[in-house]
Amino acid sequence: MPPSAPHGRCGSGRLAGARVLVTRPRGRAEELCRLLEGEGALVVALPVLELLPPEDPRPLRAAAGELPRYAWIAFASPSAVEALLGAAAEAGSLDALRRAKVAAVGPKPAARLREAGLDVRAEVAGGGGAALAEVLGPQLRPGDEVLLPAADQGREELQRGLEARGARVVRVVAYRASRSGADEAELASLRSRVPELVVFGSPRTAEAFLEMLGEGGRELASRMRRVAIGPTTAAALERMGLPAAAVAERPTPEGLVDAAIRALRG
Repeated sequence: MPPSAPHGRCGSGRLAGARVLVTRPRGRAEELCRLLEGEGALVVALPVLELLPPEDPRPLRAAAGELPRYAWIAFASPSAVEALLGAAAEAGSLDALRRAKVAAVGPKPAARLREAGLDVRAEVAGGGGAALAEVLGPQLRPGDEVLLPAADQGREELQRGLEARGARVVRVVAYRASRSGADEAELASLRSRVPELVVFGSPRTAEAFLEMLGEGGRELASRMRRVAIGPTTAAALERMGLPAAAVAERPTPEGLVDAAIRALRG
C-alpha cells in the first residue's frame, strides 16, 4: 500500500487529523490500524518487514516431534505460536503440545495459545522476555530444557534470562523477517508529507526502516515522534540516536495506541 494513501479519515478522536506511520508487517498491523483510525488518525501503512517460514524448516519440525522432552515451551510472539502449532499439526503432536507447560510474553500470544487449547502456566503483560524469565525462574529446576521457537534474528533477552537461571534453552527458528521493498515513488511521497508519528514494533523493524529510507533516513525519522512497543525497542532507538517519544506500557495494539496519544500530546 503506498504510504501516501491513508487507511481512513475520521474527524474526531484523541489523534484526530494526525498522520501515523505504521511499519509493522501486514499480518500484525490490521488491528493497530483500526484502533488508530478509531482515534481519528490518518494511518499510513508502510510494512518494512515480511514474515516468512524459516529457510531450513527441519529444526522446527524436529522440535515439534519431541515436545514431551521439554519442561517448558516459551513464546515471545504470535508468529512463533502459529509456527509451532503448524509444525505440531504436521508432526501429529498437537496432543503433546496441549499437555505441555507453556509460557508467553504478552496477551496476544497467550490468547492464541488458549484459543488452541494450550495450558498457559506463565505469562507477562509487559517487560518483554526478561520479565518472563524472572517469572519462570522459581519454577525451573537446574538443567530443565526449555523450547524457544523464535524469529531468526529475534531478541535474545528471554534466552539469556532463562540460561542465567539454569535452564538449557533449545532455540529453533520458527520464522524469519525479510525486508520489504518500497519504490522511489512511495518514499518520495513519505518525504513530501512527513507523518507526525511513527510506530515501531521491534528493534529489527526500526533498523529495516532506516535501511529502506537510505541516505537522509535518520533525518527524516528525527522529524517524526517515535513510538516503541516496549523497553527493548526503545533502547534500540536510543542507541540509534532516535529516542522514543513514548513507550507502550503493554505490547499490544491498545498499548501502542495509548503510547501514540501520549507522544502526540507530549
